[in-house]
Amino acid sequence: MGRGRSRVRVKSVITFWERATALPCFGEQEGRHLVLGGHPMLMVGTDLVEVERSLGCGELACPGCGGVLGPWGHARSRSCRGVEGPVRHRPRRARCGSCGRTHVLLAQVWLLRRADAAAVIGAALEARATGAGHRPIAAALGRPVSTVRGWLRRFSTLAQDVRVFFTRLLYALDPAAAALVPRAGVVGDAVEAIGRAAGAGVLRLGPAPPWEFAARASAGGLLAPLAGRSGRGVVSNTS
Repeated sequence: MGRGRSRVRVKSVITFWERATALPCFGEQEGRHLVLGGHPMLMVGTDLVEVERSLGCGELACPGCGGVLGPWGHARSRSCRGVEGPVRHRPRRARCGSCGRTHVLLAQVWLLRRADAAAVIGAALEARATGAGHRPIAAALGRPVSTVRGWLRRFSTLAQDVRVFFTRLLYALDPAAAALVPRAGVVGDAVEAIGRAAGAGVLRLGPAPPWEFAARASAGGLLAPLAGRSGRGVVSNTS
């Protein structure tokens, strides 16, 4: 990742969030080509009433051309696992009045290609950062061992990019922030950067749970396979 491109993405995250629009990610093309079920994916807040209001008032912008997004039905219903148990949800879809492209609006509670809430996966990453293994983490969270192992392996391959992105986001949000304290390994460093950036985000952008902040700032891509950022694949929920 080039330094100049990363700085542009960090500035875009802040600008777009302050305007209550979709956020770019730390991957290629600023998150424009992340897709779910064949439709480009945009991250939104968790207040369904506010999402509907934003769509109705033309406050959401198309990440492809900048045109105004309007209501366009719903994506397919999907079953996921929240912090407190199973959850069924049906993401809203929007259509750009300028270019005609449709977009799925995914609440920041979730991550791309994952059936578990961002907070659940985040808890696993925090435990891993302290040195816990995948088996005790899986037992503590009540999730299959193979699922947790997959989360940790994927995050470890992306941890350096995540650390760089959220470190730059931290100092963009709070230029006077204290230096990050190195942790035991790149996973710990990445988790530390996410937590610090989320804390700065509360002061600059308003309250948000840390892993929802991370999900939205990364456009849901904290665990997204690199192939899912090419714009050609179809991304669906997995474990």
